[in-house]
Amino acid sequence: MNSCGLIVEYNPFHNGHLYHLEESKKHADADCIIAIMSGNFLQRGEPAIMDKWHRAEAALRQGADLVLELPFLYAVQHSDFFSKGAVQTLAELGVDTICFGSENGRIHAFTKAFDHLQAHQDTYEATVRTYLNEGYSFPEASRLGYEAIEFPTDTIDLSQPNNILGYSYVKQMLTYSPSVKPLTISRKDNHYHDETITGTIASATSIRKEMLGKQEVTDKAASSIPSTTEELLDQYKETQGLWHNWEAYFHLLQYKLLTTDEQTLRGFHGVDEGLEYRLKRAIKEAATFEEFITAVKTKRYTWTRLQRTLAHILVGTDKQQAGGLLRESPPPYARVLGMNDIGKKYLKTAKKQVGIPLITQPQQLKHPLLDLEARASAAYYSVLSPERRVKSLKREYGPPLIV
Repeated sequence: MNSCGLIVEYNPFHNGHLYHLEESKKHADADCIIAIMSGNFLQRGEPAIMDKWHRAEAALRQGADLVLELPFLYAVQHSDFFSKGAVQTLAELGVDTICFGSENGRIHAFTKAFDHLQAHQDTYEATVRTYLNEGYSFPEASRLGYEAIEFPTDTIDLSQPNNILGYSYVKQMLTYSPSVKPLTISRKDNHYHDETITGTIASATSIRKEMLGKQEVTDKAASSIPSTTEELLDQYKETQGLWHNWEAYFHLLQYKLLTTDEQTLRGFHGVDEGLEYRLKRAIKEAATFEEFITAVKTKRYTWTRLQRTLAHILVGTDKQQAGGLLRESPPPYARVLGMNDIGKKYLKTAKKQVGIPLITQPQQLKHPLLDLEARASAAYYSVLSPERRVKSLKREYGPPLIV
């Protein structure tokens, strides 16, 4: 059975994702689409607008055959660790190809960029270190590092967010999983950070902004998402009472920062270079999450980096433990969130060859990553009503979705 892997977040699943899924299946000539998806917290450090179960259901109802969970520790990371967790897990599941969306759309440009960077790695790393020491953020220092080694014109523009992620995927595949073939398709009609819906294919950022601003799936938002997604979003809001965003968690974050001393804060993953002092100062003055993060943000501490760090503080990710776990290769397990009949058939065939434990419920394995996952779930569902919170936490220990 020919399989194609997708690395996704589906926050929420929209028409651009549907296009990516269908084009990936066609270009890879795949019998089975396997999506590895961030759980309840996402790569940019945000809580997902609705939980992983509803997002997995949206994917399965729109053509994915098997949905795996990317563990919290890998999901809430910069592109290198995010891609490592996703690519190596898919490789362990035996996928033939991994297809990603990019601004470039030509896989040769990515492989040529990889070869060029390998040949100029020392210059690149020295340039990045120089700019980091001058107070630049890591993304900006990386961009300047790429400029310093002068990529050939027929490679990729590494200032574009999906090209950056795509490059990280390709680097992981070529370095650690050479049996997996990389594929890319061009993103259609929008950019990753676009904040305005202008057509039937819009960015997830613009869709969330529209919905959260109006607290409903407006006609404009509905035009850019499949009807399945609209149905699940409405259902989630009605039963759970909210769509998740950082503002809902601000009182919890504020309490934690106000009652935690600087030395303890320094022990959380992502708190480096004296950031604990900035956090302690700013939290006393802020009335909202946006006010708080605006006060803390600098050239070095970007909005995204801060959100990731704050997610790890909220969950309580220990810096030393996280460093050790992220060095493990490959990731220590793969958890199945949902599948259809094709996904079941694939698992039945692949199970004998999978090199890591394949689990359908967290209690099947004891591992620190799963303990961290349980804390992330507790944090995510903490903003629900007591009855809904209990039901949602119980669901975390239940079987996968069958669609």
